[in-house]
Amino acid sequence: MAAALTAAVVGLSGYAAAPSSTPATSPSATAANGAPGSGAAGGPGSGGGGSKARSGPAAGGSSGTVSSVSASGFTVATSAGETVTVNETPSTTYKDGASSIAASAITTGESVLVLGTTDSTTIMATQVIVQPTGAGSATSSAAGVVPFQRGAPSAAKQVGQIPATYSEGSGTIVSGTAANKATEAALAAYPGGVVDRVVQLSNGEYEVHYIGVNWPHHIFVDRDFKVVGAS
Repeated sequence: MAAALTAAVVGLSGYAAAPSSTPATSPSATAANGAPGSGAAGGPGSGGGGSKARSGPAAGGSSGTVSSVSASGFTVATSAGETVTVNETPSTTYKDGASSIAASAITTGESVLVLGTTDSTTIMATQVIVQPTGAGSATSSAAGVVPFQRGAPSAAKQVGQIPATYSEGSGTIVSGTAANKATEAALAAYPGGVVDRVVQLSNGEYEVHYIGVNWPHHIFVDRDFKVVGAS
């Protein structure tokens, strides 16, 4: 009996010590969820205490002025002072209005909208759209955006209409056309930050998650892709 009990205890100890099969959370996912070390004030790489629906890079984008160009991509300076790294691929498309253009047309000083897969402040571009001069670089204060300041608390304010059923972490992450349209609408209304995911809510509207600024962190877009509120 004693030998049997000893064997059972050893067996249980071995089971408890077995490595977990749950995948480790990536640094970018942890940061996006606003976990410790992510910058709770909503700075670069921070989710600003936002939705926990994200598990990795997701569809999003940013807009601003091209500040440097390299063989692999370029950087964008946003109106709120954020620096966004844009990586290009052979499948990246480029447009000026409705016309397709060559990658070489993207030069320093151009105002651009970048859509693609976002990981913190780095975007793997699927589309780069040249915008009219000044578009995407309007002063952030004009749109009510609060630029990121390390150590400063996030602004606790709400404007417009917030879906009554919304709660942080709810909804389903979307990609493709819907994500692109929601991202473009959000950036037009609130230039300066980076969209790192788009979530479709149960009522069919969208929550566009915003990082790199102290406010807003959540921009709400209706089914017609019009911005209706922010918090």
